[in-house]
Formats: sequence, C-alpha cells, structure tokens
Amino acid sequence: MLLHLIILAAVQGISEFLPVSSSGHLVLLPHLAGWRDQGLNIDIAVHVGTLGAVLVYFHRDIWRILRGFLGGMKRERKAGRALGFNLLVSVPPVIIAGGLMAYFAPEIFRSPLIVAWTMLGFGILLWLADHVGMTVRRIEHMTYSSAFIIGIAQMLALLPGTSRSGITITAARFLGFERSAAARFSMLMSIPVIFAAGAVAGRDLVEKGEPIITGDAGIAAAIAFLTALVSIAILMVMLKRASFAPFVIYRVLLGISLLVLHYGFGWTLGS
Repeated sequence: MLLHLIILAAVQGISEFLPVSSSGHLVLLPHLAGWRDQGLNIDIAVHVGTLGAVLVYFHRDIWRILRGFLGGMKRERKAGRALGFNLLVSVPPVIIAGGLMAYFAPEIFRSPLIVAWTMLGFGILLWLADHVGMTVRRIEHMTYSSAFIIGIAQMLALLPGTSRSGITITAARFLGFERSAAARFSMLMSIPVIFAAGAVAGRDLVEKGEPIITGDAGIAAAIAFLTALVSIAILMVMLKRASFAPFVIYRVLLGISLLVLHYGFGWTLGS
C-alpha cells in the first residue's frame, strides 16, 4: 500500500503541470497495475500537494495580484489587477462544465481507451500549435478575450488524457504567446481549478462521514508537493531554450502503444 501511495502521489505531482495529463495517468495506473481505487481522501491530499507547489513557485505572481487589489504603486496595481481579472475570466467555463459533468455523468469518460485516443490526438495538436503559433506575446499582453478562449479550451481537460496544462498551453500557443508565458498562465489558471476540485471532493468526503486528514493523506500530499515543485521548475527552465517536442513525443508514443495493444493484441482498454 505504501509503494502504491508513493507512486500515485509522485505521478500526480510530476504530471499535474506537464502537458501529459495527470488524470489520464491516474486512469491508466490502476488498470495497468491492478490496483484498487486509492480513496477520496488521497485524491484530496495529492491535489492539496500540487496546489501548494504552484502557490510556492509562483508566489511573486500571486503577491502581485494581491497588491493589485489591496494596494501598492499605481503601475503595480494595474498589472496585478489585469492578471487577476484575466485569471477570473478564464475560470467559469471549466467550473460550469465540470459541475454539469459531475452531476449528470461523473464516470462517462473514465475509459483507458479514451485516454489512449486523447493522448495521441491532443499530443499532435500541441505539436501543431507549438510550430504554427507565433511567439510574440507575453503574459502582460493577455486580454480578456484571450483568457476566455484559453478558459474555453480548458473545458476539454475534463476528458482524461487531454491534459489541463496541455490544452491551455496549446490554446495560448495558437494565440501567439511565448512558450514560457503560455506555461506560466496555464499554471496560474490551475490554482482556482485545483482549489475548486479539492473543495468539491472535501465536501463529498464530509458528507460520507470519512476522515479527511490521515497519515497516508499527509504522505501523499508531501510527495505530490515535492514532485510537482520540481517538475514546474524543470519545465520553466526547459522552455527558455526548448520546445514542447519531448512531451509531444511521449504522448504520441504512449497513445499509439495503447492503441496497438488494444486493437492489435486484444488487450482490452475498455469501451
């Protein structure tokens, strides 16, 4: 159980902010390893861990947003408010879509076969955006319309295998944002989304009368925090001199491998 917990938390932490889909990997892991569901409190723990990592790494941006609303120099207030409002504009589409899906069909897209197709398809789309999109806009050039478009794209992340960071980065690259700016805005967008998902899961846990804080949950949160912090740092350094090609290659190879196993060797991935 401890090894299961460590692997699960590490996979969540590493893949949450990389464009490879944490949800897709968490759908595949139990299927490949034959593990039972880890439980809602562990889901909450790994989300808390990854949320902590993005808050720590981007603390300057968060502080700038707070200063924009709470006070500071006029120029700082303007920039901070602009970033804060752009993030707020990006959130409603995925919150509404996620709420509707959770209410009407919470398990409809949990098939590993869907993960295989989304890994492949959205991996190719990321490659296309990274090569066709101009690299002329920084995060300071973000407008409400651009933020909303990226927010609309984020709705597709409800499909496991799509990748929340991957699809938002893809949209930002199509809109002409630099690689690092696209990744930075994508990760900042994750803060309200992860918080909302964790809050909903926490409410469900309370309604079931189950404990939220356990020893296993603490271990999972710590591992997810550390691995997410490292993966964010590596990604942001890498994007200063490289493209998203390594992630595209990984996604395409994984997607093709899963599809070959399913259609060529009869290894069922579900419907």
